[in-house]
Amino acid sequence: MKIVIDAFGGDNAPLCVIDGTIMALDKFKDLHVVLTGDKEILTEKLKNKKYDKSRIEIIHAPEVITNDDVPTDAIRHKKNSSLVVALDYLKNNEDCKGLISAGSTGAVLTGGFLKIGRMKGVSRPALAPLFPTRTGGQVVLIDCGANVDCKPINLCHFALMGSEYFKTMFNVEHPRVALLSNGVEDKKGNELVKTVFPLLKQLPINFVGNMEARYFMTGDYDVVVCDGFAGNVLLKSVEGSVKVTTGVIKEAMMSSLKSKIGALLCKSALKKVKDKLDYNKYGGSFFVGCKKTIIKSHGSSKAVTICAAIEQIIKLENNKVNEKIMQKIESLPELDLGEHND
Repeated sequence: MKIVIDAFGGDNAPLCVIDGTIMALDKFKDLHVVLTGDKEILTEKLKNKKYDKSRIEIIHAPEVITNDDVPTDAIRHKKNSSLVVALDYLKNNEDCKGLISAGSTGAVLTGGFLKIGRMKGVSRPALAPLFPTRTGGQVVLIDCGANVDCKPINLCHFALMGSEYFKTMFNVEHPRVALLSNGVEDKKGNELVKTVFPLLKQLPINFVGNMEARYFMTGDYDVVVCDGFAGNVLLKSVEGSVKVTTGVIKEAMMSSLKSKIGALLCKSALKKVKDKLDYNKYGGSFFVGCKKTIIKSHGSSKAVTICAAIEQIIKLENNKVNEKIMQKIESLPELDLGEHND
């Protein structure tokens, strides 16, 4: 399987990309990776690494798209950037199955939409990251920021795509799909949520009703549907809460000799908690609804994150997730959208 990676996207690039790629090459013997970026720098970084040289290809791309660039302008004008070159390679090579980038989220999404395009019938692609749950499983959040303003039909498509994604990836026959709201009661929510609620009941999914944000990681839900604005707020809130909480715990453990002794005794238990909440091992956010597989990794991705993202693409491709999502969208029954049929 061939995958292309934007080697200069992210805070820790290109070293984390190189190390993560080599980790994946050791794990998957039929994997071939194309790295896009400054060839001289990549060659130098790879010089003392042990890997199968026949399975890594470098395509020279001297420019880099930063978070300060306007995404649309960057995609159109920075044609020699590592991201644009990677997108062009994905588009023009049938044997290339997916793309990974830890770079500018806006640029990755814009590039994916403009250059790769959406599946037939999909109103809008959506970002769908995985989060750990208290019960040891995962929950999909869709959309977490690709579409700030949404129409009811968009959320219906998100629900279908998210359900099929979770079903295929985790072998769960009827994933529990919830709609993010400000209360669990059927009539709660803003106008969009109130309109979408009865529509989700018409879909061939296991819709379990509204969900309050505080129950997001309890393990009671498999897929949580929302517009990109609310989803991004939830995403950042979870990340911030975990960071603050772990920081406060660390400070408390180091505050006295007694607490340090207690921390030492609890070290193994605390490590289990840290490992469970570590997003690095989950890869990245699947840009669901594009014609080809795109994974947007976290900006601070480490080598293990890149390796996990590669494994994510391999699993998505082996399970034919895109094909199954397209079939679901094509078989979608006609919805009674009323005055919201635009």
